[in-house]
Amino acid sequence: MPNNKYMKTKSIVLLIAVVFLVGGGVWFASTKGLNSPTSNELIPIATISHGHGLAVDPNDSQNVYIATHHGLLVLKNEKDLFQVGGSRDDYMGFSPHPTDSNIFFSSGHPATGGNIGFQKSVNGGYTWKKVSNGVGGPVDFHAMAVSPVDPNVAYGWFRGDIQKTTDGGTSWERYPIDVSLVHLAADTKDVNTLYASSPQGFYTSSDGGKTWAQLFSGFVATSAVNPKDQSILSMSEKFGLAQSVDGGVTWKSLPERFNGEMPLFISFYREDPNIAYLLTQKNSVYKSADGGLSWQRLNVLGEGD
Repeated sequence: MPNNKYMKTKSIVLLIAVVFLVGGGVWFASTKGLNSPTSNELIPIATISHGHGLAVDPNDSQNVYIATHHGLLVLKNEKDLFQVGGSRDDYMGFSPHPTDSNIFFSSGHPATGGNIGFQKSVNGGYTWKKVSNGVGGPVDFHAMAVSPVDPNVAYGWFRGDIQKTTDGGTSWERYPIDVSLVHLAADTKDVNTLYASSPQGFYTSSDGGKTWAQLFSGFVATSAVNPKDQSILSMSEKFGLAQSVDGGVTWKSLPERFNGEMPLFISFYREDPNIAYLLTQKNSVYKSADGGLSWQRLNVLGEGD
């Protein structure tokens, strides 16, 4: 049974999801303290605010990247927090390259307003270049995943469609989906297998997003696939934090409650998936050393502190 504290935070996360899902809407951002978007430096900051994505450096577990409403952050050595470069764009969708620490992909909104499209960084997130507008864009993928099997394959959700690219983002196909998505996770062995988190339930696709099957109903905030054994961690209203070792058919609830905060993003370390990180709706960061079975909060301030 889900913990009562999660039920209290469900309404908060649902509100966040509703805001995220208004694709193409008018968006205004504060540009207070805006630096040059080409600034090639790490800028020390005190807190994490409005986290929209999480990724462990595929080659160094001491670098954890956090995409936010106001640019990209990196947490180093579990304690030192920095803004990456001068961009303060809103990275609603964010995915790392599976093996190259310098390459990231993102979507969302520029600080000046509008939609970004699909873009790529080849220098660790310091600068970005648009790859394409997507279909019917510029898109603002609020749920996005790059395949760990083939990084030329990426998926994004925009205005009721799953969009898929097989050429690194240059061209896209789209497939309708009749649920609103808050998160996408790509399987670590099968390029065509996807998992989708939604206010309506948890879904899987085995054909690259063309068709979907519901694994269970109820609000699901996020999921992540272990790159070693393909087990799945998910955060849902039904099970709380839970693990599946059979592709989502059955689930085992895990005891961690994160002080009543709702996990929104989970990321495994590629080289050693026993190491994983998690970001909550209050921007607290947790670390696991046993593949997600237990968690310890890091001494990093989030906006909820």
